[in-house]
Amino acid sequence: MSNIRDAKIVIIGGGAVGCGTAYQLALAGETDVLVLEKEPSVAAVTSAQAAGLVGQVRTTLERTQIAMRSVKTFSELQKDPKTNPTWRQVGSLRVALNEPRVEEFGRMKAVADRAGLEAELITPKAAEARWPGMNFSMARAIIWCPTDGYLQPYDLTASYSAQSSRRGVRFSLNTAAQQILIKDGRVTGVVTDKGTIQCETVINAAGAHAFHVAKLVGLELPLVPVRHEYFISVPCDGLAPEYPVIRIPDVSLYLRTDVNALLLGGWEPNPLHTDPRKYALGGNPPGIQPDWDVLAKFAVDLVPQFPKAADLGVRSVFKGWPTFTPDGRFVIGPTQRVKGFVMAGGCNAHGVSGSAGIGHHVVESMLESSPSPYVRSLSPDRFLNSSWTWDNAQAGASRIYAEYYGVSKP
Repeated sequence: MSNIRDAKIVIIGGGAVGCGTAYQLALAGETDVLVLEKEPSVAAVTSAQAAGLVGQVRTTLERTQIAMRSVKTFSELQKDPKTNPTWRQVGSLRVALNEPRVEEFGRMKAVADRAGLEAELITPKAAEARWPGMNFSMARAIIWCPTDGYLQPYDLTASYSAQSSRRGVRFSLNTAAQQILIKDGRVTGVVTDKGTIQCETVINAAGAHAFHVAKLVGLELPLVPVRHEYFISVPCDGLAPEYPVIRIPDVSLYLRTDVNALLLGGWEPNPLHTDPRKYALGGNPPGIQPDWDVLAKFAVDLVPQFPKAADLGVRSVFKGWPTFTPDGRFVIGPTQRVKGFVMAGGCNAHGVSGSAGIGHHVVESMLESSPSPYVRSLSPDRFLNSSWTWDNAQAGASRIYAEYYGVSKP
């Protein structure tokens, strides 16, 4: 599908964030939008590798609200019988195994209450009723959020695409951005392998290539691809698709059912990262081979809660390079350096689950005369107006990944 012609707004990247942003722009009345994707389909790279878990209970009000907005959007998209995100609102259980985590759960429950999010501290017996066969006897506290769930990343991105197209947004697949044209400090167009597009605004939603797209306008941003992987087991008796998502942060694990199998992933203490300067815009990040030691440790760490994990074979492994930032915050919004250039990257593994909320914040940063302090804090200019090194950036991004389930400070 090629739809090359001039547009007011060009989005580079057809993953969940790019398509989610296109959808939010369309809802805001901006329909002269063109999404460029270098692959033959949307959600073909990082988004396709995501586990699709959607959790709203967070440690800050802003992040909780982003997730709540996304859930609201997913529920609305699910109403379309032909193009929906396969949204399963099965709820989630977050399990604490030690006292510091119990205290954190209390703070998270307070944040949920402030946000108007339904969340409840429940007993192990109540949790076992929701997931028979899971051992919750070691739990010191459990948060139940009934409106959480999971979806299929490709289906979500295709749903965004379909809904956006109905509102006038165009998509050009198999189209690679090669150059961004600038005149008098302002974006004027994009050169692609299919021709040149005149435009007023470019939104960089290029995922693991967001660093390279930013470099096209002279910006160097610490967007560090960090490896993440999970596996889906062979079929296992006793698992049902209506079982809730489970997160056990004290052992850095998350899991859900996948029809009659188990999807299991986690966060490594010493993650593998790559340097985006070592591959080009037209190239790809390094290939990823399954790290069987890491995947096996996920299963071993789950055994106390789910003994069957010791005997589960692996059916398939998913892995990708989500981008992390050294401060753990998204990179969203315009830059003062180049008018008309807008970032939508550095999603810290929230690109799929937070795509609707992230897209909304991108739109707010572009169209609102006075964006919220939180949205302003995500500006790419925070890295352009401060000194940083790649060594520090990669160390910081790896730390954010490793401490993804770290206990938050009061």
